[in-house]
Amino acid sequence: MDIVTRLRHAGCVFAEDEAALLLAAAASPAELESMVDRRVGGEPLEYIVGWAEFRGLRIAVEPGVFVPRRRTEFMVERASALVSPGGVIVDLCCGTGAIGVAVATDMSEFELYAGEIDPAAVRCARRNVEPVGGQVFQGDLYDALPAEIRGRVDVLLVNAPYVPTDEIGMMPPEAREHEARVALDGGSDGLDLHRRVAADASAWLRPGGHVLIETSVRQAASTARLLTAAGLTAGVAHSEDVDGTIAVGRRPVSSAYDGDPSEH
Repeated sequence: MDIVTRLRHAGCVFAEDEAALLLAAAASPAELESMVDRRVGGEPLEYIVGWAEFRGLRIAVEPGVFVPRRRTEFMVERASALVSPGGVIVDLCCGTGAIGVAVATDMSEFELYAGEIDPAAVRCARRNVEPVGGQVFQGDLYDALPAEIRGRVDVLLVNAPYVPTDEIGMMPPEAREHEARVALDGGSDGLDLHRRVAADASAWLRPGGHVLIETSVRQAASTARLLTAAGLTAGVAHSEDVDGTIAVGRRPVSSAYDGDPSEH
């Protein structure tokens, strides 16, 4: 049975494309056989080949680390329009660091900082973030960040876990069986991390700075309300193209500001 047929029988929708990637990545027939066996067994393709494509970039991925999703490219698109040259970019709960790297790639001058609690993800993120001139720190949310950027952040990018605990069992096996639980579990309503991010975002943003939080259509209004309660002007934006949804908060420059950040 050829590779494409084996992958198709295993449920791989894009069997031809995956076969081509495996063939390109394998250094020998024996390695190719091993890689195909791993994929047929349900292991994410990105772990097997060692990278994921994200906004045209090849992002290093290691087993157990959250794999960047295409829907998150919408956050990059919005963030790139909000940060000025030389601006401070923070990728919080960074996973591989893909979001921050993709935003920085569109800029000639920037400061990029990434924070992550999972040691495996920190190691992986450093492979992606450091080559573009950024820094990665390990810690719990804002505790990971250097104090000197407090109050200076132009865009705070957050793809924190937002799957409700009881719904993790309904996720695709590739996610629930292979990605770290800490990268998936958002608590009873999926908003545990969003609450903590929103509560302290204003202290880290510069006046006029933005926080962008990936969420779901169902949870978006709740996440936006958390931002509003924390003193930010908040709104929701959605992309039909990639099925991406973000809540956007803006630290007011003055109390007179009352615009909708999703429109900027």
